[in-house]
Amino acid sequence: MFKALKEKLFSVRQRLETTISEQPADDGAASVTREIPESPAVSQASEPEPALPVAHADEGAKEKKAPGFAQKVVSLVRDREFIISEKDIEESLSDLEIGLLESDVAFSATDAILTKVRADLTGSKRKIGTSVDSVITNALSDALLSVLGEGVNILDFIAAREKPVKILFTGVNGTGKTTSVAKVAHYLTKNGLTVAIGAGDTFRAGAIEQIDVHGERLGLKVIQHQEGSDPSAVLFDTVQYAKAHNIDVVLGDTAGRFHNRVNLMNQLAKIRRVIQPDLIVYVDEAVAGNDAVIRAEEFAKSVGMDAVMLTKVDMDPKGGAAISIAHAVGKPLIFIGVGQGYDDIVPFEPKAIVADLLAGEA
Repeated sequence: MFKALKEKLFSVRQRLETTISEQPADDGAASVTREIPESPAVSQASEPEPALPVAHADEGAKEKKAPGFAQKVVSLVRDREFIISEKDIEESLSDLEIGLLESDVAFSATDAILTKVRADLTGSKRKIGTSVDSVITNALSDALLSVLGEGVNILDFIAAREKPVKILFTGVNGTGKTTSVAKVAHYLTKNGLTVAIGAGDTFRAGAIEQIDVHGERLGLKVIQHQEGSDPSAVLFDTVQYAKAHNIDVVLGDTAGRFHNRVNLMNQLAKIRRVIQPDLIVYVDEAVAGNDAVIRAEEFAKSVGMDAVMLTKVDMDPKGGAAISIAHAVGKPLIFIGVGQGYDDIVPFEPKAIVADLLAGEA
């Protein structure tokens, strides 16, 4: 998954490791240490060793500064440590920026990642002769996690709420929204929950039949009205059915829409008022790249959302949408679709995704 992005991150890690590992031999501070006589007279001198400048209390809250020349000399002589400067990593960060943008990572997410990596590495120390791989990997991992957020455990979310928990799916036509509803239903039933589906997409020809077929295959109740009927009424009836039959979760399908279709956006607003969903999941496809990020931002502004589900992730070697979308809308990714089958759905766990991205060469 995300093969192209993994390759670019691997390349940047290699370059950073090479650059930082070779720096002591080339750095001006290192050459000074070779000129300092290491004799007992130096260590036993009556005059105390000049102390490094002490930061004032109000400076402690500021962003850490790049290490000065004197600080690097003292660190090399006394502690045998090398302090990483911003100059040491700038070319590698430029490569990282290009790699992220080429992988369709949105500019705002790219900037956030670079800022975090630069802040974490600049001024950090390592013992001379030790590997810098863990330092670099940790910095990249922390930066990616800061953009991806913490994610949502859907099972914990449902367990903490009064039943039936109402989950509404919305998004753009053609992105696999209705199939995603079926996949989530299958995932929940496998985990011991009961599910009812509301066929709220009464706008698209064949949508009711499509969700009905999924319901039959999965052995789930699908509440439906005639094509063209009010979707709010369909979903209201689904909630009432779930209450009467002690169903744990209601999954509501809705018509695909664009943010500039006023009548459909008003319809969605009505659905929200009628059933008051516990969770609104926006569905889009990973292969759309930055278009998916832009659409998600527009939906977030127009209607609002609580979480995002990305489909066709298995077809997206770049990975830009998955990296960017949570940061762009300030909402977590909850699931990713990785195939056509009902089992081809993965709860989005940021730590696992980042660990995979940084595991090694793709």
